[in-house]
Amino acid sequence: MAKKLRVAHDRRRNIIQFLTAVLSNAYIVGFLEGKIYQGDAKAFCVPGLNCYACPGALGSCPIGSLQAVLGSRDKTFSFYVGGFLIAIGATLGRFVCGWLCPFGWFQDLLHRIPIPKTWKRLRRLPGEKFLAKLPYVFLIILVILLPMYVVDLIGQGSPWFCKWVCPSGTLSGLLLLAGNSGLRSVAGWLFAWKNLILLVTILTSIILYRPFCRYVCPLGAIYGLFNPVSLYRLEIDEKACTKCGICQRVCKLDIPVYITPNSTACIRCGDCIVACPHSAIKSGFKTKIQAASQTASDYPS
Repeated sequence: MAKKLRVAHDRRRNIIQFLTAVLSNAYIVGFLEGKIYQGDAKAFCVPGLNCYACPGALGSCPIGSLQAVLGSRDKTFSFYVGGFLIAIGATLGRFVCGWLCPFGWFQDLLHRIPIPKTWKRLRRLPGEKFLAKLPYVFLIILVILLPMYVVDLIGQGSPWFCKWVCPSGTLSGLLLLAGNSGLRSVAGWLFAWKNLILLVTILTSIILYRPFCRYVCPLGAIYGLFNPVSLYRLEIDEKACTKCGICQRVCKLDIPVYITPNSTACIRCGDCIVACPHSAIKSGFKTKIQAASQTASDYPS
């Protein structure tokens, strides 16, 4: 029974991730002609990391949009982008990472690739506590400060994170180059550097679950800050929980869910909920535990 529930959960999540990736990149003409869609929909952000440069992208990546505004000589802040990030974060937290991010799904698929029996998949890297803070370093320095203060002669900043780091953008760039011979002829050493980052991300994702999400992604860092306070949340039924640790063992991010159910690292994939033998972990905008507590409080003791 437990296995059937796990399989059904994985299938449901895979379908939602697939549909999100397709809907976010549904401009088929772009893939065929090697062109970037520049219609009205591009003015709106999508929740997950989905590069503007992808030939099929119908919307804009929040991180790319944030850098574009901060680096602009005419604007220093976008209420739309800031409000979008706050609204999504306050509502869903990192649920976006686990269910709605195309590049997160890409890493999930890579992690399913079989490895030789002599290899060992890693739960975490040495120095995990330090490495887990790196996304905030990327966010503050590459996404915010450098685009704002390192500018050219006309006062225009550069999208540093997208330009120098983001492997999602590199993957999108490869798709764009595949259909555009003119762009292939001008791709230089910077693109080679970005391809190296993408290659490292791909290889690491096979043996370690979601390395980019864990140690690099500034969008996940923003959403993670909202995990403890977002409307969608996990909650532990203390009466049912025996602290057996099964939730942490099945968590691919090695989070002690029974202690910190709304950890900033949690992508709300739901594996712990399905695996809990005591049904002690609930999730939702109003969990059954909260609803039961509210109902009980309505009656005088």
